[in-house]
Amino acid sequence: MMNIFKFYLSTLSLSILALFFILGTSSCSPKVADKTTSESSYERLENRLLWEISGNDLAQPSYLFGTIHIINSDSYFLPEGLLTAFDKSQSVVFEIDMAEMNDMGAMMSIMQRAFMDGGVTLKDLLEEEDYKIVESHFNEMGLPFFMLDRIKPMFLTILSDPSMGGGDGIDLMGGSGGMKSYEVELNKMAEAAGKPVSGLETIDFQMSLFDSIPYSIQAEMLVESIKNPEIMDAGGSLEQITQIYVDQDIELMVSMVKDDAGGFGEHTDFILKNRNIEWIAPMMEKMSQGPVFFAVGAGHLAGDYGVIRLLRKEGFTVEPFNP
Repeated sequence: MMNIFKFYLSTLSLSILALFFILGTSSCSPKVADKTTSESSYERLENRLLWEISGNDLAQPSYLFGTIHIINSDSYFLPEGLLTAFDKSQSVVFEIDMAEMNDMGAMMSIMQRAFMDGGVTLKDLLEEEDYKIVESHFNEMGLPFFMLDRIKPMFLTILSDPSMGGGDGIDLMGGSGGMKSYEVELNKMAEAAGKPVSGLETIDFQMSLFDSIPYSIQAEMLVESIKNPEIMDAGGSLEQITQIYVDQDIELMVSMVKDDAGGFGEHTDFILKNRNIEWIAPMMEKMSQGPVFFAVGAGHLAGDYGVIRLLRKEGFTVEPFNP
């Protein structure tokens, strides 16, 4: 069993990351799938992050770019043609409206969503021995556990991984440090160019996505991630998901979720499929008003129910953008 659950969270937007800015750390560790076994039932999409959307009575093309929400600054790059596509677009659309990230009310919503309902604490969910293991782990990381006891275990699973640390380089909103976010950088570009920005979802919605996973299951995953980190992270690391992103292998990103053997595969519908389906109508409405630059997590692009194939089913031509 490996910690693909952390990769699920990486498919969400900065609303999730914002919680960890507040708490002081973040992480992401995927399972690396076998390319030869993924998505074999249909022709693979090209290894491209930037796609052009045309046809279906659109007056002008729009563009679809797959992001990774957090990346080492040394690995950050803009694919060929991105600046051209960005300049041709009248507006920029993210998973969420980035303006919410600067809204104190939205930030309070993030914090409220992070806590378990009904006064439940981790101590209520774990045997005493497991609870002490978790408590000691976070205390050793310099995160006083009395501040974390009511936080949903799914978030603690991410916080339990010290691979990205809490002291160096995580200042995405400020633009300094060793990590970057494509959403933050593209939002800065939009502001500089005077392009309106909007979102396909709200922060509150994104934070609610995991509420259907019972706390007890979340707690089991947390304990396993601490007891057996070498098993949970087998074959996967931030460096490896970054390399897959740099390779622009959008099909492999989807297969990492589908091939999950860690018990969370049953929840991929509401993390990816259902959200992708819900995005199509607002995307069509926005494109009818003018050319749009869409920037969403790269894990949403490919697959049977990926945004690219869903748009094609609606009659749009979606092809790699070649400026």
